[in-house]
Amino acid sequence: MDRQPLNPATIRNLVLDFGGVLYDIDYGAPARAFAELGWDSFADDYAQGAQSEVFDGLETGTMSEGDFLKALHAKCAKGTKPSDVLAAWNCILIGLPERSLTALEVLSKRYRLFLFSNTNAIHAPIFERQIAEQYGRSTFPAFFEEIVYSHRFGLKKPASEAFEAYASRFSLAPGATLFVDDSAQHVEGAKSAGWHALHLNVERDHLQALCTRHGLL
Repeated sequence: MDRQPLNPATIRNLVLDFGGVLYDIDYGAPARAFAELGWDSFADDYAQGAQSEVFDGLETGTMSEGDFLKALHAKCAKGTKPSDVLAAWNCILIGLPERSLTALEVLSKRYRLFLFSNTNAIHAPIFERQIAEQYGRSTFPAFFEEIVYSHRFGLKKPASEAFEAYASRFSLAPGATLFVDDSAQHVEGAKSAGWHALHLNVERDHLQALCTRHGLL
């Protein structure tokens, strides 16, 4: 629970998740792809709610891309090509819909915008290139004061210390900061650090509608 009820008038800082909230991803795609490569239990090791140490290592920058891909390759059937492993890992990435830019355009007029994403050094260059090719290199980043990826930050959601470090680094008052994420455990992590937080159910909602419903727009 929030320490205090959400009062839109007190919110100055809006911190957004990336995948799911702004960028479309297919959580189930890698499991299907790796099953075709002989790794049927991929979904048990990598999920939206919890992950193994290998995936956590990549997302906090403590494991190299090469070592990570080797670990994945070892789980696949004999004869699997490294390029097939890389393709299976990257198939989660879909793209940035125009509705996200529309929402950011509106929100940026009212709040200091920040981004905090659990991602990795393999995916980040791909989605950054996608977005730059579709909308221009500066369009998306220009909406944010800071864009933070977990693999560069060294901390990842939902750890409360990740949110505390984020607030400290960018001088964000927790009581004036709202976090939006599509993962419920990340929302709870933000709340444990004293932030306000909202869960976005991507199956039935989108960012601008959620913010409007809570009086933020």
